[in-house]
Amino acid sequence: MAQDAGKADVIAAQLERLAQYLEKMNVAGYVELMQRPMRLLFLNFAAGLARGLGIAIGATLIFALMLEMLRRVIMLNIPGIGEFVANIVKIVEETNGKGKF
Repeated sequence: MAQDAGKADVIAAQLERLAQYLEKMNVAGYVELMQRPMRLLFLNFAAGLARGLGIAIGATLIFALMLEMLRRVIMLNIPGIGEFVANIVKIVEETNGKGKF
């Protein structure tokens, strides 16, 4: 009898740890999400839009900073490098339509 009570205590403790682990993993939320596929699609669509917008804004900012850095190198008028960078900036501005005015 004492041995059965000890096993029951061990099993109860393991079940408690398992319940805490499942709670940490938010299994209930995941199961609920799987039962509502339209919500899952909406959340994935919104996440994709946010990622795409973030990538676009980030790439634009990095490109603008690089372009500004190149313009400052041109201002230093370093022989060879300045002319090379000036040609690159000229090509970029013509491609964007700014050099036509």
